[in-house]
Amino acid sequence: MKFVTGETKQTISYQTIAEGGLNHQSVTVHGAVHALRDMGGITFLTLRMADGAIQCVCAPEVVPRGLAEECAVELSGTVRTEPRAPGGWEIGVESIAVLTRPAAPMPVSLGKRKLGLHLDTELPLRPVILRDLRRRAVFKIQEGLTRAFREYLTGVGFTEIHTPKIVSAGAEGGSNIFKLDYFGKKAYLAQSPQIYKQTMVGVYERVFEVGPVFRAEKHATARHLNEYTGLDFEMGYIRSIYDVMEVETGFLAYAMALLKREYSREVALLGVVLPDVTKIPCLRFDEAKRLAAEKYGYQIRDPFDLEPEEEAHIGRYAREEMGSDLVFITHYPAKKRPFYAMDDLEDPKYTLSFDLLFRGLEVTTGGQRIHDYHQQVAKMEGRGMDPADFESYLMIHKCGMPPHGGLGIGLERLTMQLCSLDNIRAASLFPRDRSRLDP
Repeated sequence: MKFVTGETKQTISYQTIAEGGLNHQSVTVHGAVHALRDMGGITFLTLRMADGAIQCVCAPEVVPRGLAEECAVELSGTVRTEPRAPGGWEIGVESIAVLTRPAAPMPVSLGKRKLGLHLDTELPLRPVILRDLRRRAVFKIQEGLTRAFREYLTGVGFTEIHTPKIVSAGAEGGSNIFKLDYFGKKAYLAQSPQIYKQTMVGVYERVFEVGPVFRAEKHATARHLNEYTGLDFEMGYIRSIYDVMEVETGFLAYAMALLKREYSREVALLGVVLPDVTKIPCLRFDEAKRLAAEKYGYQIRDPFDLEPEEEAHIGRYAREEMGSDLVFITHYPAKKRPFYAMDDLEDPKYTLSFDLLFRGLEVTTGGQRIHDYHQQVAKMEGRGMDPADFESYLMIHKCGMPPHGGLGIGLERLTMQLCSLDNIRAASLFPRDRSRLDP
């Protein structure tokens, strides 16, 4: 009888080789043939491993017949320093065992430094294009951001939660919501975890979630997706929106330090410039619009919201005048904020809410929420909403809630800006937009 005990096979990683402790030692490693160059008397093989790629040097008699790109192999050889090799290391190969062979040639060679594909050409080939080293680096950095979010928030007393994505009502209102038939009842895909994370503030006080968000918006821009990943948190007993903004600033500082320390290869490969998050300036909505319009000489067209061009101008203003890649914009007009946003008592035309702009693009929306039952019902009714549709949500207000607030960060947008990508689809493994359901 065989028993499984949970022991995992230890394999040699690229990181272990790059750290230098295996110099002049024999190793056995596995991976995929990323590139293959026959130089006559010698063959250079780039082995793509889980966490990097290493140059391997093979004598002709070592190379199996029919070896090709994307063959899965296990090879043995000696590790040695080689300043001319990418990463400074190579393996002198002594034997290669082919584990699997592709049934067809690759649609594009991944051995090039840049593939040069148009995004519309690339996306249908995404299952194999993601093996490209630069594309892998984007999603390793995205992993680092998500990891930092979990680690930082857990460290400051937040509890991770998992909320439903099939809901009976939209959290944001409006028509941008996917409808579905739920066993004969009307249901929707969640626009955000807003209602549930507020609910859980009454349970744990500080909560966060990493999960999908769905928006049925008929857009086709470089900054929008119909399904994206939200980094959400909510916290109770706040004194003002600045408590929420401080937590986000702490997370971003933690994330940038983590990327610098543990994702340096990916940062270098993509040429990522990590922003200074020591301190982030804050501007009121109306002030930010005025300052940018005056400096760059244009007329304000929409007094209630920021147009994409305005976000870019305000981001430029923050960089030139305040030396920051990030800027908090506070006190958005009530007209453009959802029903749960708390109005500013000093001027109810504005809300106690904010956005964070990163290099001229909104990556975060947050603020203080209404915690008083009568105030929340009045705001719903003032917007033509029926409080009866939100009975379970209003239960928390009826039964008492502390002052609380939170935010949602778009993971793909944050990744796009950090990695200087031209289109948000490049920051999504398998993007969903108006026309794309596959792959």
